[in-house]
Amino acid sequence: MRPFARGLRSAVLASTALSMLAFAPAAFAQDAADEGANASGGGEEIVVTARRTEERLETVPVSVSAFSERALDRIQASDTTGLQGAVPNLNVVQGRGSSNATNIYIRGIGQPDALQTFDPAVGVYVDDVYYSRIRGTQLDLLDLERVEVLRGPQGTLYGKNTIGGALKVVTRKPGQTFRGGVSAAYGSYDQFEIKASASGPVSDTLAAGFAVMRAKRDGYVEDAVLDRDYNDKDTVAARGALAFTPSADFRLDVSLDYTRDDASLTVGQPLNSLTYLIGGGTALALPTNPDPKDYDFTGLTTPSLPNSTKLRHWGASAAAAWNVTDDLELKSITAYRRLVTKDYVDIDATELEMGDVFVGVWQKQFSQELQLNYTGERLQAVGGLYYLKEDIASHQEAYADDLIGPLLGNPTFLRTIDDTLTTKSYAAYANASFAVTDALRISAGLRYTDEKKDYWRTTSTFSTSPLLTSVTPYVFARKQSWDDWSPMASIDYRFTDNLMFYARAAKGFKSGGFNGRANSAAESTAYAPEKVWSYEAGFKGSVADIARFSIAVFHNDYKDFQARVSGIDSDPNTGLPVPVLSVLNAGKLQIRGAELELALTPATGLLLDTQIGYLDAEYKEFDDARFPDGSRAFQRPAFAPKWTMRFGAQYEADLGGSGFLTVGGQTRYRSTTALAVDNTYIVGTVGTTTEIEGLFQRGYWLHDARIVWEDEARKFSLGLYGQNLSDKRYKTDGQDFSSIGSIRTVYYGAPRTFTVRAGVKF
Repeated sequence: MRPFARGLRSAVLASTALSMLAFAPAAFAQDAADEGANASGGGEEIVVTARRTEERLETVPVSVSAFSERALDRIQASDTTGLQGAVPNLNVVQGRGSSNATNIYIRGIGQPDALQTFDPAVGVYVDDVYYSRIRGTQLDLLDLERVEVLRGPQGTLYGKNTIGGALKVVTRKPGQTFRGGVSAAYGSYDQFEIKASASGPVSDTLAAGFAVMRAKRDGYVEDAVLDRDYNDKDTVAARGALAFTPSADFRLDVSLDYTRDDASLTVGQPLNSLTYLIGGGTALALPTNPDPKDYDFTGLTTPSLPNSTKLRHWGASAAAAWNVTDDLELKSITAYRRLVTKDYVDIDATELEMGDVFVGVWQKQFSQELQLNYTGERLQAVGGLYYLKEDIASHQEAYADDLIGPLLGNPTFLRTIDDTLTTKSYAAYANASFAVTDALRISAGLRYTDEKKDYWRTTSTFSTSPLLTSVTPYVFARKQSWDDWSPMASIDYRFTDNLMFYARAAKGFKSGGFNGRANSAAESTAYAPEKVWSYEAGFKGSVADIARFSIAVFHNDYKDFQARVSGIDSDPNTGLPVPVLSVLNAGKLQIRGAELELALTPATGLLLDTQIGYLDAEYKEFDDARFPDGSRAFQRPAFAPKWTMRFGAQYEADLGGSGFLTVGGQTRYRSTTALAVDNTYIVGTVGTTTEIEGLFQRGYWLHDARIVWEDEARKFSLGLYGQNLSDKRYKTDGQDFSSIGSIRTVYYGAPRTFTVRAGVKF
């Protein structure tokens, strides 16, 4: 039997077993109102702001998944990476070699590199404030109203860098009703977590609230030689908010947030023997194909490399809403953010000093958005102006004393990089929906973006070999500007109040930029923006209080995608081999797929749900001079598995005066996934069609379960949560730096863990 068939059979059996458990005799009760979108088949109205105005989920002509705080607990998500599997065709994992970055792909479109010159391809928003970097986006889900995941390009309403989609976090706002809560958790690897929040009125016109969190956990990866752990967690987060409502027509929300993360190194596992840069030869023999069934997380890093990654991330925002008339609302969103990271990364994941780096980043951004919303009898419209200014500076050090080799006498090697990047982005947009009839609605939108980037970089090399030492620093400075028009058009038809068909066409783009890894004039290139045209059609609906569903099919034409590739060239002065790290506008992809989200409540207290994504992604062009035919179109696109599936079930038993008991579980599947753009071997300077086996994660299943007790008033709760119950060892990310000592490293997801969580609401 094929592995997929075996896995599918196990998923069906697991889901059936959970369903049988759910039908056990008892009295039933389910808080459908709190279960959230894609979590309840009940008739509760679910409101989202996917189109920058409040709408029922079932009437939005966009592929969007939404999760309330209760639904996030049901899928056992404690941070943004916990959405993995719960949204079709979504890849969201911790970034490679970083405790504070997130690798997000939607429908095969994303950007995994945390280097400050690379822009994300999936926009992350917190209360409609855009986060410019993928660093700082592995957000702990603290006191939230909901999370929304928009699939497909969102360029018209959300702008640049939403070419794959958008992830929106909506925090809970303070109001005139007092509310609060405290929760504490303890689990595997000495996990400890405490969260607290409270909000309520200060006066008739002012409300205030706060939320705080402290989370710690020992590392999954142990270094017996150096007696230290890696891949741990050490986070403090806090948020404060004020809501001022002097009248029924005006509201001002002010918030301030702060996150401190002091984790150890995030360490992967090397895939092959490392080699000297000059003269070849093996520097250290390593297993070439680790046993995927062995969950012995052991790692080694360079002893002199500090076991430290640090993040300080904070921001302030003010959102004002004024009802000019009964039909017209004016909004203003002003935000300022700062991000500081000081990360040490052992890219080669060995005790050798070959791919050891320090990356310090200082980033700040200011944004201002003015928005006008009109809601009439048949016309609904939103338009606005947007401005963003971002300044980034970085200092990088690459330590590689073991890289060069004995032919030059094993010289020391240190390369330093300092760079700055300033981005100014201006945009204007409009989107309107018109109800032709009570059932038929047409929508159209357009956004214009003008962006300017100013980049400066200097590189110096220090070595005991004069052949490698920089006589003068290499300096690169360049300015570039781009502009873009992003249109959208859709049509939807409501057969009944509970069944809608829609079709949508939209364009998205991702900003151009400069190669932040350049070390020579040949590498110092600008690359153009990415663009995608997406065509989508789907059905959304519900059946009484029994079922809620969403079905979508889509076709994406994606061009000028930005590919970071590595190679080797010869130094024109010395003739010595030098690594080349290039960024190419490599060509075109065609991405087609289908998605299903289904939730059933066939009996009171019983919830069955599934999310299934199918993706057919292929390069139509991939221009790379190292390949004999000039194309790498045969390769698998990265982070684009053909299948993503989740099957879940939960049963809530009413224990009368003793409260409620919920038993739930889920099983998640991902088919074969390429973990890096460079995933075939390069021999010398010529590419091959032979896949690098270790840079793929073959199809796998993960199984989770929970049992939670709540008192009769749902004020107190106590739960036991288990994740990755089969202790599956699986890869989540990888990097290929073959041109630098043959470095290829992969990173793994968490092993089996158990957590006990207790909470009280008041």
